[in-house]
Formats: sequence, C-alpha cells, structure tokens
Amino acid sequence: MARRNSDRAAAGGQAASANPHLPSRDDILRFISENPDRAGKREIAKAFGLKGGDRIWLKDTLRDLQEEGHLKQRRRRLLRPGALPHMVVLDIFSRDAEGSLLARPAELDDNDGPAPLVSIRAQKGGRTPAAGVGDRVLARVYPTREETGPAYTGRVMKIFEKRRRAVLGVFRENRDGTFRIEPVERRQPELIVEEEFRNGARSGDLVEVEPISQGRYGLPRGKVLEVVGSLATEKAVSLIAIHAHEIPHIFPDSVLQEADAAEPATLEGREDWRKLPLVTIDPPDAKDHDDAVHAEPDPDQNNPGGVLVTVAIADVACYVRPDTALDREALKRGNSVYFPDRVVPMLPERISNDLCSLREGEDRPALAVRMRFSAEGRKIGHSFHRVMIRSAAKLSYEQAQAAIDGRPDEKTGPLLEPVLKPLWDAYAALKRGRASREPLELDLPERKILLKQDGTVDRVVVPPRLDAHKLIEEFMIQANVAAAETLEAARQPLVYRVHDAPSLAKQESLREFLASLEISLARGAALRPSQFNQILARVSGSEQEQLVNEVVLRSQSQAVYARENIGHFGLNLRRYAHFTSPIRRYADLIVHRALIRAKGFGPDGLREADEERLDEISALISATERRAMAAERETVDRLIAEHLAGRVNEEFSARISGVTKAGLFVMLPQYGADGFIPISSIGDEYYLFDEARHALVGQNSGCGYQLGDSVEVRLVEVAPMAGAMRFEMVSEPVRLPGSSRSFHKAKRGTVRASKRKDRPAGRGRRR
Repeated sequence: MARRNSDRAAAGGQAASANPHLPSRDDILRFISENPDRAGKREIAKAFGLKGGDRIWLKDTLRDLQEEGHLKQRRRRLLRPGALPHMVVLDIFSRDAEGSLLARPAELDDNDGPAPLVSIRAQKGGRTPAAGVGDRVLARVYPTREETGPAYTGRVMKIFEKRRRAVLGVFRENRDGTFRIEPVERRQPELIVEEEFRNGARSGDLVEVEPISQGRYGLPRGKVLEVVGSLATEKAVSLIAIHAHEIPHIFPDSVLQEADAAEPATLEGREDWRKLPLVTIDPPDAKDHDDAVHAEPDPDQNNPGGVLVTVAIADVACYVRPDTALDREALKRGNSVYFPDRVVPMLPERISNDLCSLREGEDRPALAVRMRFSAEGRKIGHSFHRVMIRSAAKLSYEQAQAAIDGRPDEKTGPLLEPVLKPLWDAYAALKRGRASREPLELDLPERKILLKQDGTVDRVVVPPRLDAHKLIEEFMIQANVAAAETLEAARQPLVYRVHDAPSLAKQESLREFLASLEISLARGAALRPSQFNQILARVSGSEQEQLVNEVVLRSQSQAVYARENIGHFGLNLRRYAHFTSPIRRYADLIVHRALIRAKGFGPDGLREADEERLDEISALISATERRAMAAERETVDRLIAEHLAGRVNEEFSARISGVTKAGLFVMLPQYGADGFIPISSIGDEYYLFDEARHALVGQNSGCGYQLGDSVEVRLVEVAPMAGAMRFEMVSEPVRLPGSSRSFHKAKRGTVRASKRKDRPAGRGRRR
C-alpha cells in the first residue's frame, strides 16, 4: 500500500509539473488548512479550476493523502489531522500574558492527537459576547500563520454555558468549632463557612455552596445554599455529576411561568384520530409517553401481505414556540439527562409529563406518520399528519410481551386480537426488511442499577431484551427515516442524525487486530456494516466473541447531529433524522418544526432565522449529548464504587475492558463497573504493550493479558467520590493466540513490572 501510494504521489507530482494548471500536493494541503469551511472535493476543484479528467486526478490525489495520513474526512469535509472545523465548540480555560482568552475544543477525535490551542481576542465595537474563563462557547476559528503560539484564533459566536457560582463540597466541623467546605473537585479551593451561613448543615453532609467573599488573607468564604444529604445516596452522587459537567438543572422562573400558562391544544387545524386505537409501550416506571403505535393489514390488493404502521409523536412544537423562554432553555439543555433515580428534563413537568405526554384516555396533540410496507418489510410510501389522538392503553414492554406469549392480563386481554397481534405481525414484516438492510449488529448487554429506598445500590441487573423492545425500536427508526425523506424531498433544511464510517486510521487498527486472530478485513473498498456482521458471526459462541464485539465497537465513529447529510453507517441508512422524542431531545423538536413548515401544518414551523442557525444548533446539541453521556457514566461509577467500598481485599470475576501502556482496565460484569490494574502490580517480568492485539505480553514468557479476557482480580483501593477502583491481578497470564515475541512499535510501551509477593501460586485464569 505504501509503495503504491508513493508511486502514485510521484506520478501526481510529475503531472503537476507537466501541467502547470494542476496544483501540487502542498498547494492542496495548504488550501485545506486555510479554508476548513470550504474543503469539500467540489470546493477544492472549483478553487483550482479543475474540470473533466482533472477531477479524477484530484479524487485520486485526495484519496492518497488520506491513506498516507495527511488528511482525514469529517462528514464531507477534508481536514488536516488535528485540524478544527470552521465552527467548533470550545472550552475557555485560561488567559495568556496579553490577556487574550485561551481555549481548546470541547470534543476531539481520539486519533487527532493533542488538542490544538485557540486564542480568542475581543472584537472591536463589542460585538463579541463577554466570555470568560470556564465558559463553553461556539466560535469561528481561523488557522494562524505563526509557527509559535496558538494554532488558531477564534471569534465567539455564542456562549453556551456561563461560569457557575455554586460549588459542591462536604461540610466539615473543625476541632476549634469552625466550619469548612471540603471540595468535591480538586481544582476547587476549600471554603470557610460562618455559623450564620451553615443553613442547618452537619459535619459530613454534601452541600451546595456559594462563594461570597475573598479576604486578603486566609481561605475564601462561602454560604451553604442547600444540604443535599448523605454522600452514599444517589441524589448526592448524581448532583456531583450535574455540577461537574455544568448541566442546567433548575428551571428559571420565566420558563416555569410559561409552562404553567400553556393551554391544552384544540382540534383546530388537526385531523381527528381519537378513535384510532393507538397504544403506548414504555418501561413500567416511565412518567412521560411521547410515542404511540398502531398497525393493521394493508387493504390495498396490490400490496399482498403488506401492513400499515402508524407512529404518533407528541406535538411539542405547539407548546414550545421559537424564541420563547421555554425554547431557549430547551436548547441550552439540549436533551434530558437520565440518572439511576433522577431525571434532569429538557422541558418542565407541565409540558413533558402533562400536556405532551400521550396519556391513556386523554386527548393529546400529535404529529403522526402513516407508513405502508410490503410483506418483505420494504417501505413503499408514507404520509405525515397533524392530529389529535386519544391513547387506548398505556402498556409496559413486559406487559405487552406477556400478552403475546400467551399470558394476557385484564388490560391486554381485550387488546390482544385487535391491537397487539397486528403490531407483532407488522414487526415480523419490518424485521425481514431490517435483515435485508443489514445494519450493524453488536451484542453488548446494557445494565441497569436498582436502588434501595435510601438511594444506595441494591443490585445491578441486565434487563431481558424482548421483542416488544425491538418492535418499538424498529417502528421509531422507520418513522425517523420517513421524516428525513419528507424534508429532503421538500428541500427543507433540517438537522440530520449522522454516523460516519470508521476512519481510515481506525480501519487499519482494526485490520491489524483481526489479522492476529487470522480474520481478514477487506482493504481499499468502502466498508459496509454487513462486513462487520460477518466478522461478528464468525466469532459468535467462541472465546473471542466478547473481545471482537468490543474492538469493533471501538472502531466506530461517534454519531452526531449535522445540517449536512452523510447517512447513518451503523443503521445502514442513507438519510436519518431524529423525530420520535421531542420531549427529551431538541433535535427532534427542530425536525417537528421543519415538518410543520414543509407540510403547511400551521404558523409554528421552523423560521428562516432558525434555518440559518442549524450549524450552530447541531454543534451545541451534539456537545450536550456527550455531556449527558459522561455525567450518566460517572454517576454509575461513583454509585458502584460506594457500593463496593466495604469489600476491599475481596476477589471478583472481571473482564479486561481496556489495555494501555500504563496497565489494564477491567470491568466487573456483575456490576458494570470499571477499575484499573497498574502495570507495576501485574507480574515479575517486562511487559510489552502490543497495540495491534490490544494486549500486554511478557517479554520472556510470551504470555500476557488481552482485551476481552475473563480474569480474577482483587479489589485493593476505592475512591467513591472519584468513582475510581484499583485492583490487583490474581489470574496468571497465558500464551496469547498467534503470539509472536516481536512487537516493533509496541516496545515503546515497555514498562518494568515489580514483583508481587502476595500472588497466590498456581491460580489459573478463568475463560
């Protein structure tokens, strides 16, 4: 590959010199660096005046530059590795000697290397929002030509999150009777609290504190705003994550007032679908219900065995109008955040749990899509409607599944023949369509934490994956596809949900790993999800099944929101938009408004001014989604760490979930919790980091540990507030499949492991 690329590069250089109108490779790279907002293939060809056969030369040259690592592709734009797009979300962390703000991108691909530095300077005339250290902002960035200093300059377009005043800490009483706040985060200073500002807090309480003054000497002072409670409760642990990630969790009065003043929607401008027996199927503890479904055989004789599927989604757009306090707060939050026993909603309860919740037996406004499928699950038509519905029943997944499995109850019994069986018949057809589409099928179980009444962990379970779950999932996917198709056909701008194919670097890393298992992955041709599925099927039921599933997952790109469509690789769909959850995702609300405008459903559709901001909105809600995921994951880590804090020195069954030069990350399947084993505690010889095989291998023995291995570990240290656990390896290393003793680049990860005196003799590793 390298030889072919270099030969082609040389040919390209000769062509450039023989044909002066063709740009050199350096010219192309320079243009891409200086024009990140105009770096698609069409824009590059236009900039250099390339037409006809010259465009084929350009296509080959760009492909070579990608394969050689000089370029990467993000959506349809080409970027230099480590380069930033023209519009990016930044975190401001400091100031330079001249007082200019310094920032780094909030999100960056793992393969991009160190985050580039951005210098933000104030604009003349006060046009730039007054951002400060600690803020998260949307900015336009421009590469600098200077060899030293920040790689980019930036101009702030919008401030997403201002610095917060309140901090979280543990209230402590000193021996001399004074009080202080021990911060939860290391970067926060301790605070002194006067008796008059303790607000009933007792020593050991987790509290929310507002700094109120900073004297010339000594520690700053603070005022207790709220006593959260015991450190071991879920409420306290989730609030730590909320503060650490600066998630808005208190609705302003103006937002609550707007929500309280909202009047129920009427039939005006809507079709009356209240007699259609739509049902909601949700988790048993769901408080809001934003989707209802119905299915029946298609009466059209030209579609034998076909089905009609109806999906009705709560009409949030009729209550949350553009540029209102409700709308601004929803955009700021981006999405709801779900913790084990707390939800930080995107919308107030008056909207999410009342007016927009499709309650059983109550009239509710909705946007509905009616879809026609063939017997083989191919969608052959659909139509959108703005309607008024009345849910016939509120069912849980388990309740609906039990009825289909022959165990109906008082509610599902009368619904079995007229409602539930047609739903399952329709799902059978859609399942055939899904099988022919071949989306990526990863088998990674999801765990759920069950809490006691005091908010501490009771147990961790893996809920069964029922056909009822899969039915609703597939119905929602098809509704999302229909929304994207309708808006695209109407040339209506929207926010797509896009998922790029694995980057070339990740493909090559995966290819090297699979080669160590004697599994090949095609090179050069565009990958498809079906190729990954073939690999997963090959290892199904083997010792490598979990390992390969994990590595394939890590090779995938991150799904994001974008105005520009590149399709959804994982679902193997050409166009896809989130439409089905506007109560909890702002992206879906944008799609609803776009449909209202495109179909002429009313005056509350997407405005032209909002269409111009879709790039900005996409960047924001992609960032808030990642913020939510991180907060949810950290809360689970802290809860499990607290739960296991009293079990130090016990042994656990674990699985290796990550391999680095510094050691091994392990996951306890029983709890879904992660911990770390430093390489210094693993064994008695040098261990080499084999990056291609995701393994640590002993230099002399050739035995080691690999990603996905089942092992026995001993818990040696727990830090509940950090959600961190440290383990020691109990299982002995084993010779790895295809072990070679030659590690090349991996030798740079060589680390000396110290001897372990407490290793039990003859302890084998569990597989």
